[in-house]
Amino acid sequence: MELGDLTLTRVSDGEFRLDGGAMFGVVPRVMWEKPCPPDVRNRIRMGTNCLLVARGSDLLLVDTGIGDKHDARFLETYGTDPRAVRLPEAIRRAGYELGDVTHVLLSHLHFDHCGWNTREQGGRIVPTFPKARYWLQRGEVEHARRPNERDRASYFPENWEPLFEAGVAELFGDEAEPIPGVKAVRTPGHNADMCIVLLDGAKGSHGAKGVFWADLVPMTPHVAYPWIMSYDLYPLTTLDNKKLWLPRAVEGDWLCVFEHDPDVPFGRLMEEKPGRYRAQPVEAPATVRT
Repeated sequence: MELGDLTLTRVSDGEFRLDGGAMFGVVPRVMWEKPCPPDVRNRIRMGTNCLLVARGSDLLLVDTGIGDKHDARFLETYGTDPRAVRLPEAIRRAGYELGDVTHVLLSHLHFDHCGWNTREQGGRIVPTFPKARYWLQRGEVEHARRPNERDRASYFPENWEPLFEAGVAELFGDEAEPIPGVKAVRTPGHNADMCIVLLDGAKGSHGAKGVFWADLVPMTPHVAYPWIMSYDLYPLTTLDNKKLWLPRAVEGDWLCVFEHDPDVPFGRLMEEKPGRYRAQPVEAPATVRT
């Protein structure tokens, strides 16, 4: 998909499954099971929609999926399919090599967002993208190194510590723009320092902007204000940020990337009535030029 000067490509790390009740918090199952039917273990399908952004000689990857450094118990718990196409192969099928990636931008460091930061090679854990600089939010790194009992299970140090050992990590604060038109913005709620990623393919032009929602709006059903994950450490902050950013996406006709939606990775938001939105799927290929 083209967004002004940016070329966007969804690259998936396959699907996994999480508990439906946890994904929708206070929303009753009788409501969420319609858009997201659960399996016999109450788990729903989850996508891992990472995003390649090409601009000139730069190739930036937003988030890196689950990775392959997991044991059989993990794979069974999260319902991953060993036959699925994984992120490195998805990147190759998109016409690129791992060495073509110049920047990796992480929304946060939960295991399902940063797993392919690193891989095992010759008995060592090394960066997966050998020529890339990895951009990480400073507060998120500090918390990931000292997580609390509630979210410790979401952080695997092997996904980021080798980046520091290799000297390829770039830390940032509230904002970072690794390449022109791709900006991470700290947006707390899911945790204290998660970021969404704003896309601007033609500075200031209507219709050439987008947003990678990460876990602020992980799936299209989460467009509704009260549909907030139980995983969120600060749900009322999530609500405040949804009220801030969703109207902006509607007003600017932003292309939206839903990282965990297995069926609708791209969409645009439509306002049905004040404060109530729905996601309209956008099929690739689609072009927005200025």
